[in-house]
Amino acid sequence: MFVYILASKIGVLYTGVTNGIRRRNVEHRTKLNKGFTACKNCNKLVYFEIHVSPGEAIAREKQIKRWRREKKERLIRSLNPAWIDLVPFLPSSDEDSAD
Repeated sequence: MFVYILASKIGVLYTGVTNGIRRRNVEHRTKLNKGFTACKNCNKLVYFEIHVSPGEAIAREKQIKRWRREKKERLIRSLNPAWIDLVPFLPSSDEDSAD
């Protein structure tokens, strides 16, 4: 399971959870689902974590979503100071998550 943060070019942040981060990233980038990320153009993967269980990942997603923007930015900068797109650094397949 993955918890991830996407950013838009204008600085909007979106936090999500998925069991297939490569698939989900494609969905966000192609705007497959007409929702918040499509509307706000959140398609740059700037942060992700791998979790063992769905419950743990969902709890972490909820925790991050409650944080103020400044704290989310500190989290992102702690592992990705340049805010580069992390897609090239994803596990080779979604099966590589911490199962």
